[in-house]
Amino acid sequence: MNHTVTEIGSFVQSNALQKRFNEIIPGGSHTYAKGDDQYPETSLPYIVKGKGCHIWDVDGNEFIEYAMGLRSVTLGHAFTPINEAAKQAMDLGINFNRPATIELECAEMVLDIIKGQEMVKFAKNGSDATSAAVLLARAYTGRDMIAICGDHPFFSVEGWFIGTTAVNSGIPKAIQNMTVKFKYNDLQSLKDLFAQYPNQIACIILEAEKDVPPAPHYFKELKKLCHDNGAVFILDEIITGFRWHNGGAQTMYDIQPDLASFGKAIANGFALSALVGKKEIMQLGGLQHDKDRVFLMSTTYGAESHALAAAMATIKVYQQEPVIQHLYTQGAKLRKGIEQSVQELNLEGHFGVSGKDCALVYYTKDQQKQPSQPYRTLFLQETMKRGLLAPSLIVSYSHSDQDVAQTLDIIHESLQVYRKALDEGIEKYLLGRPVKPVYRKKN
Repeated sequence: MNHTVTEIGSFVQSNALQKRFNEIIPGGSHTYAKGDDQYPETSLPYIVKGKGCHIWDVDGNEFIEYAMGLRSVTLGHAFTPINEAAKQAMDLGINFNRPATIELECAEMVLDIIKGQEMVKFAKNGSDATSAAVLLARAYTGRDMIAICGDHPFFSVEGWFIGTTAVNSGIPKAIQNMTVKFKYNDLQSLKDLFAQYPNQIACIILEAEKDVPPAPHYFKELKKLCHDNGAVFILDEIITGFRWHNGGAQTMYDIQPDLASFGKAIANGFALSALVGKKEIMQLGGLQHDKDRVFLMSTTYGAESHALAAAMATIKVYQQEPVIQHLYTQGAKLRKGIEQSVQELNLEGHFGVSGKDCALVYYTKDQQKQPSQPYRTLFLQETMKRGLLAPSLIVSYSHSDQDVAQTLDIIHESLQVYRKALDEGIEKYLLGRPVKPVYRKKN
């Protein structure tokens, strides 16, 4: 232990706000991953400010944060160069009846850093970009079906994806039936789909990487298989873009998809996403062709000047400073320290981390080493009690050595409680109901 870990204060003011949040906002949050059911019911802070990797709630409690705006804040909260760029753009006006010159400037910068892509269109969130990619693929191929990677958790709020989850209420069966699933790193599973639905699949979509890396030559063989069957190859880089590599995972793994979506981390938390791709496909959403028009991402707020300015400033920081290297370095320190605690407390198989160092997640398992929501809740309960908000272990450029060291102390103390719960029964230590998965049929 390197530091004295002190417990945070109460959540009196947060608790007073909870009822009102849920009375006027469905679910009490505008993002399901931020909802009450994702955190211990004894620890539901409402945030008022953030700086770097630290945040403060309405009760004045301070936390080191590791979700970082669901992975969107890569540099840090209130990162001065980004905020200054956005403020300057706001002083010139943020939305006009014709395109602003900054739209071209930002588009050129994005295409310069993401090598091999030819056109780009901006929107506000990742679902805009992935759904637009699917729309283009359907128009380009004249087909309706979509093949998604079943090992990846989220692609869009639209029915073509949500219809495949347990939360499919409101999605017509006809929409649900148009999406099928294949397995990551398993070419045969995709071959089987193409054989089962010949000339019907418009595109495949998958993340570049989640918990396990792509097998050697996987992407190149995947792309060839896709094209041999007349389908469009879409890569979802909402998470991997600007975290795995400045040019995205497609640059790291030397693969050029037909279309790719970027979002989280492109503007350090400002609302912006980007669809990039080959001109032959992207131009279907434009004016300079003689084919049927495609209504592609026509958004009133998609190219707000302040968000584009934030994106340009963010990309400049990536290019001028060792941001990506820092993410890997700090993540590696976290992994090493946690593994030491796990070994010391004899928690192998019960708690651990997975994924790339730049985007770590952790798993929680019970006495039988089965995935456990109650034990996840216990870990969240104990870490939040000590000033750590870590639904994952996503580092930012603002996570210093001191932050990481303090985090490891907090995790070690929390895992001591985890060990006791395994030995003595979790009911002795867990307060309140366990957290729940987002994708579930009933509340």
